[in-house]
Amino acid sequence: MRQAFAWLHLSVVLAGFTGLFGKLITLNEVDIVWYRMLFSSLILMVFVGFPRVGWRKFLQIAGCGTLLGLHWMLFYGSIKASNISIGVVCIALMSFFTAIFEPAIFRRRVSWAELALSLITVGGLLCIFSFDTRYRYGIMIGVASAAMCSLYAILNKKVGEGVKSRTMLMYQMCGGLAGTTAVIPVYLMAFPAEGPVAVVPEGGNLWWMLCHALFCTVGLYLLQIMALKRLSAFTVNLTYNLEPCYTIIIAFVFFGESKELNASFYAGIAMVVLSVVLQTMRAARRRGQTAG
Repeated sequence: MRQAFAWLHLSVVLAGFTGLFGKLITLNEVDIVWYRMLFSSLILMVFVGFPRVGWRKFLQIAGCGTLLGLHWMLFYGSIKASNISIGVVCIALMSFFTAIFEPAIFRRRVSWAELALSLITVGGLLCIFSFDTRYRYGIMIGVASAAMCSLYAILNKKVGEGVKSRTMLMYQMCGGLAGTTAVIPVYLMAFPAEGPVAVVPEGGNLWWMLCHALFCTVGLYLLQIMALKRLSAFTVNLTYNLEPCYTIIIAFVFFGESKELNASFYAGIAMVVLSVVLQTMRAARRRGQTAG
């Protein structure tokens, strides 16, 4: 169990470095995501091979991979338009969108408790939104990223039933690479890139991209899979609530972002953390009632 918890926390720390790589790599968000998926696909081909799945299932997995790629592009776009801290905090809105999307997709009643808790996150984001006009564009892209991340998580859970995690990850990266390539022109129409597109990474960018793919994509998900073999999904999801905290601490240490932020940002992030704590307590209470 101790080894499983070590794997889990290492995967969360690696997830926290995702935003750091997004800032270190000087390519635009489109190139970052495309090469991240390309390098991850090549690495997974070596370790996983090509497990057999049906064409229908492959297309469904590839569709999820495309949603993941679009989420990543919006996430990195948000970071480059604002900063790492804001890009990460915006992802907290995922719970708000999930409270709306999940009932619609699975045709169940809306949970007003989930919606109310998520509105605390919205209030926190509004505090952050008002603190500096320079970052409003980045926040808007971050909100779109959270919506896409929510949709990906919901559909990924549905599509992934009966498929091994490694197989799912392999075909998400390969199919998502093809799907993301097709979506890029539409994305660039909506969110024009600041720098040139289709730039071949070299020097520092190539090194950071390889590390990003190896550690923060393949390594992260493989550690997560190993942890899930011994720990419950609830424990894993609960621990991943620490990811934004790790990312913000990393941003403060490496980029000194605390100098750019003021009281309204900290008030906003406090509301986001409060919503996460309340949702975690509610989930734990419901889990205890089910077990009893």
